[in-house]
Amino acid sequence: MKTVRQLAEEIVAREGGFVNDPDDPGGATNFGVTIHTLRRLRPGQQVGVAEVRALTREEAIEIYIEHYFTRPRIADLPEPLWATVFDMQVNAGANAVRILQRLLRQMGLDVAVDGVIGPQTIAATHRAYDMAPAHLVDAYGIARRDYYYALADRRPASRKFARRRDGGKGGWITRAEEFIAPRFHLSDAQHHARVAGWA
Repeated sequence: MKTVRQLAEEIVAREGGFVNDPDDPGGATNFGVTIHTLRRLRPGQQVGVAEVRALTREEAIEIYIEHYFTRPRIADLPEPLWATVFDMQVNAGANAVRILQRLLRQMGLDVAVDGVIGPQTIAATHRAYDMAPAHLVDAYGIARRDYYYALADRRPASRKFARRRDGGKGGWITRAEEFIAPRFHLSDAQHHARVAGWA
């Protein structure tokens, strides 16, 4: 298995460099670290677009490891889930854990959907993994993909992240499918059918 640092390095590479997309609620972002996150992590300091742009790759990696892996307690989950939950924690915050908790509930496990990895979620996730060791990672990845589509359903400005201009799969969808076995990837026709109702 990859180390946490290797996973963080892959996330930084996936996130890319500086962007300031007006349709992205995160605002100015560098290596996936948003201006809002940087302000929260640097209280009392002036943090504007320039400070986001100046963030280094190594600083982003350290932020990810400490604030998106260690503090949320992802290490307490079954190791095969680390990469996908860590990646989603960076991309969607506590929604990463809520997606997992909803999945656990669908599997019949009693767990609160609160976005926090506590004793109840840890125990339920290990039980779920024992129940379906060959399928839980794929099931979580599919739930991620469904989350992105549903988010774009509700927020038209975000549809460009789920569907490219040529109609193909957008970055959100391809990102989710990086963590899903190829046999569970949507075909182009299935993707087009899923987004057919979007303007």
